[in-house]
Parts: sequence; structure tokens; C-alpha cells
Amino acid sequence: MKSLSEWQSFIKKNKIVQIDLKFCNLFGGWQHITIPASTLSPKIMTEGIGFDGSSIPGFKTLEAGDMVCIPDLSTGVIDPFWDRPTMSFICDLAEADTREPYERDPRRILKKADEYMKKSKLADRSLWGPEFEFYVFSDVRYGTSVNRSFYEIDAVEAFWNTGEASDQNLGYWIPQKGGYHEIPPRDKLYNLRSLMVQRMEEIGIPVHYHHHEVGGPGQLEIEMKLDEPLVVADRTMWAKYIVKMVASRNDQVATFMPKPLFEEAGSGMHFHQHLFKGKKPLFYDKKGYAGLSKQGQSYIAGILHHADGLLAWTNPSTNSYKRLIPGYEAPVNCFFSLANRSAAIRIPKYATAPKDKRMEFRPPDATCNIYLAIAAQLLAGLDGMKQELDPTSMGLGPIDEDVFHWNREQREKIRRLPDSLGRALLALKDDHHYLTENDVFPENMVKAYAKYKYEHEYLAVRNRPHPYEMQLYFET
Repeated sequence: MKSLSEWQSFIKKNKIVQIDLKFCNLFGGWQHITIPASTLSPKIMTEGIGFDGSSIPGFKTLEAGDMVCIPDLSTGVIDPFWDRPTMSFICDLAEADTREPYERDPRRILKKADEYMKKSKLADRSLWGPEFEFYVFSDVRYGTSVNRSFYEIDAVEAFWNTGEASDQNLGYWIPQKGGYHEIPPRDKLYNLRSLMVQRMEEIGIPVHYHHHEVGGPGQLEIEMKLDEPLVVADRTMWAKYIVKMVASRNDQVATFMPKPLFEEAGSGMHFHQHLFKGKKPLFYDKKGYAGLSKQGQSYIAGILHHADGLLAWTNPSTNSYKRLIPGYEAPVNCFFSLANRSAAIRIPKYATAPKDKRMEFRPPDATCNIYLAIAAQLLAGLDGMKQELDPTSMGLGPIDEDVFHWNREQREKIRRLPDSLGRALLALKDDHHYLTENDVFPENMVKAYAKYKYEHEYLAVRNRPHPYEMQLYFET
């Protein structure tokens, strides 16, 4: 990590003219403020840059809106998209009068979750690896009003264009749900995806691999290497920004929306995760199921036990639950298993070495606030370890069968995940003690978050007529 004086020398040497200060809002989006490079000073590091927190949903009220953002010098990179040379820092948020850390700052909450893990003595290090699934489209139109509601999407690879005659048609279309690991010339987005990965690597994001995903009309995946929580969360914000910016610069549009297309694969953000104490990998036991230790199974039990309310953080959009349906490799049932992609938690079969033994929580998607989603999962898992929960005695697996081929009586014995944002938010209301009892998530923030999501998203969607309802009911 460079000191302020080292950054000032770097800025001068590289002729940086702007400093961009980015911070995360409560719902996972980036905001930013830009200052001339000449103004980066010790004063900014102690007093920060002021902004109106009441204009950021979920932060402040109008009568007490002043806040400041303070650059975290460990996060500095050159933004690859600005026309003028620009240095970018991710910021921590603080109160304007006292400069005390702001209690609802998502980065602070993740830091506190990590600190709680260490204080608990259950573990002293966790590693995380999210997978980024997203679609790239060539044209998107949508709108809603009192008398009109529609959307229309097109993609350069889309199977629905096989009979298109308006332009030159050279074939090589990807069939519906047939895109997994496709190769050029069908994979028309390889160069674009490679450029995204190149930009990520240029700013220090180590990429594990990238490929075309199942969705034929432009679904892609990029997976980064595992690292510690705050590092991974910051990299995720950068990764999403880079994906969107590279697409935009090439006259395409990228979306991390979980289910943008009917009857096509949805986009998730699976979280690989495991814990250590010193150099000891806590999830490994050669004699355990799938090589899992009792601590690893208790961690899994904690996540599955709290899964209903946990999904309010990891799957926080109404669209999230259009992805969590049978038939699209998205989990709908609350159990764990080895290599079973219908399970909410999968134990990767290829991760056999003690240091690699981990679990993958499969329901989440990228509409989440990455800082809060990681913090909530970590706290849920730690709660399972603290209580020494046993997932098998709780009926949470392992199940090493394709449950979609079970009969109804068999399937009814498995707990289902919530099928709507409304249900997840109601579950969060009843089950969030593991988040707040250790002073990691502020109680007032949990309530404000749930209230905003319920009123401004769940009810807003529920109360609007759906276009398909016109087809079903207009003539009744």
C-alpha cells in the first residue's frame, strides 16, 4: 500500500489530472465524486469530501444529510475509461461533524463482519470467490406507464434471428440454452469478453477463467480467483463497472439482471467460500462427507438455516425469483450436496486438496450489494459453527440425487427457498438476530433496507399489471 506522499509522487509522474472517489450505496451501486489531482492532500485524508447523504436512498434524512467520503489509499488504480488520466480510489463513509465511520456504510459492515469472525476465535481468515454471469445485448428497449408496459431485447448471437433477412445472415447462431462453452464463430462475443478480462487484469484483478455460458443470446461468465472479503468485494465492484463500460464502448450493453429473458438461463453470482485458522483449512476432513469437516458442515448448516432471510441480501430483487425456478440449473431447494447443481450449496468435486476444500452457495445473483451479501453469508455460517449445527439432523442434506425427478411426496420433504422478494423480506424481519447481536449490521439499517425494498420494489412490481395478464384476462 502506498502512502499519501507516494501516491502524490505517482500522480505527478504519471500526469494524472483527476481523482475519482467512488463509494457504494446501500443497494450495491457505485456513486462518485471527482476532484482535481492537485487537491489530493492530507486534509482530505482526515476530513474527507462532503456530499448530501439524503440524496442516496437508505442513507440520511433531509434535515441531517451531510456526510463525507474518505479515500482508502489501498484501493488506488488508474481508471481505464476516462479520456483524461484519472486515478480512482474507493472510499469509506463518515459522519460530517465527527468523522466517525458511518454505521450504514456497506464497506464498514463487511469489515466488522470480518473482525467479528476473528474475535469469535472460530476462524481468523476467510476466502471468497464470486462467479460473474451476465448477458451482453445489442439492443434493449423498455418502458412502463399508466397505459403501457413493454420490453424488447436483441442480441448478436440470438437464435431468434436465424430467419432474419434484413441484413447479411451467415448463420452460426447459438440455439436456445445451448451456449455453454461455445466456441467461435458461434461465440461472437469472445473478443469483447477477452477485452473485459484484459481491463480487469490491468487494474490488478486476477481472473481464473472466462467462457460463454448456457444462455444462447449472449450469456457470459468471468470467474475471479479467491481472496479475502473486502478485497473480493472491491474487485467485484470494479468487475461489474468494467463489464458494463467495455460493452458500452463497443456499442453493446451488459446486464447482470438475474432473468432478463423468458425460457432462457438466468444469471447468478455463486459464492465459493471457505475458512482457515492460522494455516489450517477448517472445512477439510478426509473422513467426512465429501471431505468436509464437522466445522464445515456446521457453517453450511448456518447458511441453510438462515437461508430464507439471507436471500433478502443475496437475492434482493423481484427479478431474482424469476431465476430461482426449476429447469434452469438454479437452486430452489434448501439442501447441500457434492457436485449437485440443483442444491443450494454445492461442494465442488474437483476441490480435493485440504486448502481447496470449500462450499459454493448457488442462489445469489449480482443485484446484491456485494459487501452486505458477503457479510450476511459469513455471519450466518459462523452462527452455524457457534451453535455446532448438524445439517443432516436438520434435514438439510446431503442429497446426491436429481430432486427434480423425485415424485411430489419426496420433494415435499425438502424445504423450499423463498419464491418471491416479499417472502424473503418477511423472513428477514423474523430472522436477523445473527446479523445484529454482534453489532455488525445496525438494527435500524436492517429495518430501513427491508422497508425500502418492500415498498419501492416488491409492492411497486406487484401492483402493476403484467403484459402477459392482458393476454390471459383481457377478454374475460
